[in-house]
Amino acid sequence: MAPTARPTVAQPLSPHLQIYRWTWTMAMSVLHRVTGTALYGGTALVAIWLVALASGPAAYGWVAWFFGSWIGRIVLFGYTWILMHHMLGGLRHFVWDFGVGLDRTTRMNLSRFTLIGSVSLTLVIWAAALTLR
Repeated sequence: MAPTARPTVAQPLSPHLQIYRWTWTMAMSVLHRVTGTALYGGTALVAIWLVALASGPAAYGWVAWFFGSWIGRIVLFGYTWILMHHMLGGLRHFVWDFGVGLDRTTRMNLSRFTLIGSVSLTLVIWAAALTLR
């Protein structure tokens, strides 16, 4: 006996990005996921640096040269921002886990602070590093 086919019923669709109006909270949530993924690349950079350090002066010289070049510094600057942004985004989510800051105004301010704070921290870290060098 053949199974009977279920009648086709129009299923409701979840709202998609064309329906929602982008907000700071949505943008920072997406950026938090992107920076989390990008941290894998930064971990690879740290691993390359450590392997070169353990491999001797010749290998370390090449890595030090690359990270000292303008493109290497741009990569490291980007990695610093990614790390700071992901950290602040994680702290924002940690605050929300306690049920604090979920009202519209505080939610939007925390999202804005994530971006502004990550840029500010990155600039402070690099200014300190270049000054103390």
